[in-house]
Amino acid sequence: EMSASLVGSEMCIRDRLFSCGGFHAMIAGNITPKEVYPMREYVIMTDSCCDLTDHMAKEMELTVVPLTVHIDGHDYPNLLDGSAISFEDFYGKIRGGVLATTSAANVGQFQEAMRPILAAGKDIVSINFSSALSTTYQSACIAAQDMKEEFPDANIYVVDSLSASLGQGLLLYLTVQKKREGLSAQELVQWVEDNKLHIDHWFTVDDLNYLKMGGRLSAGAAFFGSMLSIKPVMHTSDEGKLVPVSKVRGRKASLKALIDKIAELGIEPSEQVMFICHADCEVEARAVAEEMKARYGVKEVYINYIGPVIGSHTGPNTMGIFFVGTKR
Repeated sequence: EMSASLVGSEMCIRDRLFSCGGFHAMIAGNITPKEVYPMREYVIMTDSCCDLTDHMAKEMELTVVPLTVHIDGHDYPNLLDGSAISFEDFYGKIRGGVLATTSAANVGQFQEAMRPILAAGKDIVSINFSSALSTTYQSACIAAQDMKEEFPDANIYVVDSLSASLGQGLLLYLTVQKKREGLSAQELVQWVEDNKLHIDHWFTVDDLNYLKMGGRLSAGAAFFGSMLSIKPVMHTSDEGKLVPVSKVRGRKASLKALIDKIAELGIEPSEQVMFICHADCEVEARAVAEEMKARYGVKEVYINYIGPVIGSHTGPNTMGIFFVGTKR
């Protein structure tokens, strides 16, 4: 489901819905100038690939639409609280060799999530998982168009975050701060567009075979990389794709390479809140967080699991760090 090959179909659907002209948000509905009419209330919507904790998502007042993981003959919604399948149970299964597949959030799920918000007279800003990795963004776009017919006075903005996991989560965290400063829905969408490519995603995987299964690495490269203990250092590009940037030998070197990226790209690290995601390697994640604080004076670091949907494609012991940088 997470495949760069989806981009072509995603663009076709986007063009059918709205001529974006380079603007990555699909907008349903006309915008009423704030100075003429009172600002309408709005809700920020997202999907479960943001990998925020359930507590944070509730505190941020987000509406979260889940993707789905298929494992051991069962379908589980990727809920942020892990209530359908716990993070420990999921990673225990894939460490034991059980294969997992995933499905995007579908149009019907977004319609069900959008309808009560619109019925209450509120607008929606939906910020979704990168369109280069999932058709979830497409589903939100189609749902928004359908809901516009049902609620013609509503404004629904669907934004391609071009982000993943806690990179998407960090973008949402910062977006909520801007909403609380009083930005209108339209102003918020513009802020997200202006800032989303400054959300740095840097990560490493422990087992190259998961990238091989996902078609992101040749079988030969995975075999020899595993034999030599080669660890890729990767990031999420401006196009929202997972891109290998360099290779190092050994786990310790790969984690150090992530931390070094803050010095290279971070904007005033001591003033930032940063995020770390991990695929069932919390002790290492906490050690990385302490190193980030010691080296750069980072004031706060939030740590959470990579959810089952993304974890299915990256494998256990994957780790990522997320911060605001000069560029991705």
